[in-house]
Amino acid sequence: MDFRLTDEQKMMIATARAVGDRFGLEYWRKQDAAKAFPKDYWRAVCDAGLCGAALPAEHGGSGLGMLDLALAVEHLAATGGGSTVGQLFMINPIFGGVAISRFGSDAMRGELLPKIISGEINCCMALTEPDAGTNTLELRTTAVPDGDGWRLSGRKIWITGVESAEKMLVIARTRKLAEASSRTDGLTMFMIDVRREGLSHTPIDKLGTCTLDSSSVFFDNVRVGPHELIGTLHKGWRELLDVLNTERIVTTAGLVGTGELALKLAVQYANDRKVFGERPISSYQGLQFPLAQCHAEIEAARLLNYKAATNFDMGLPFGSEANAAKLLAAQAVARVTERAMQTMGGMGYAKEFHVERLWRDCRLFRFAPVSEEMILNYIANHDLQMPRAY
Repeated sequence: MDFRLTDEQKMMIATARAVGDRFGLEYWRKQDAAKAFPKDYWRAVCDAGLCGAALPAEHGGSGLGMLDLALAVEHLAATGGGSTVGQLFMINPIFGGVAISRFGSDAMRGELLPKIISGEINCCMALTEPDAGTNTLELRTTAVPDGDGWRLSGRKIWITGVESAEKMLVIARTRKLAEASSRTDGLTMFMIDVRREGLSHTPIDKLGTCTLDSSSVFFDNVRVGPHELIGTLHKGWRELLDVLNTERIVTTAGLVGTGELALKLAVQYANDRKVFGERPISSYQGLQFPLAQCHAEIEAARLLNYKAATNFDMGLPFGSEANAAKLLAAQAVARVTERAMQTMGGMGYAKEFHVERLWRDCRLFRFAPVSEEMILNYIANHDLQMPRAY
């Protein structure tokens, strides 16, 4: 194993840091308060070539790997954006870019990938449903044949980035469960326009990740054309898993960067703060040890995520590593943001010191995009060969 970064990777990290520093913490505080999509930031990320790091060169990407993308995400997150940066990469180069580059038609790749990579368009994915959250195989949204296309009907919930998106990756049942050969049979992916007759959405007011909206989405007999099919009709389950497992990698990278940033803010504050005499409060082990423990846990999540990304790039199985890294990162970052706030005392509760935003935003990832309980189920079933418990 070689943990040394290449010169190209070091340059990518430097670029990510430069872009992130150009905006900084105050930019994100204002965007959060306004509940506004970070449009200027995302365009700068795309202009720097970071959005397309792992997407094909023939369509404007860099043709690099998932490890390179993870490096860019974690360093962008560490300069101010926090875990929301992982979501930006999730909805665009993953839900849009990976889905299209791996499973889209040549025409779809030629039309949409350059626009995604340049930041001209944004994407989102409509998967989760009110009665089928993590139990995707029970989703009820249907796409019924209509001429050479389909008619889409159903409801999705907690869909990220709909208001700013032009394209939506939709997962629907194209074969009734009663007629399917298995529970995984009959699921299909489509890439459709967000602004289309019969498609509507309403926002969900929420605690954090305020720069990216979350919505309920409704499909009322929405027309889907044959050119909007992604992957294999009725056989989209395995293809969807490829998209979801790469989603884990960028999510974890955003969390790792968040943990690094929260530790930095906590240590800076503790080094400057003097309460009992001339010694900084950072000299007390009661503050040192919890932050040191968090640092160790963040580093463990970082390295496991690198393994997942490297396995993906080498064509090896990576689902177990990707899920376990996300589990560790979400739990560790929940602790580090909490400890950072505790280190700062009352000022950790103040918006001007930024940690409260990091804390609010990262809490989402204990249960999304997959809950820690479902990851533990996965580990027990797939890695430990224990009986299925659900």
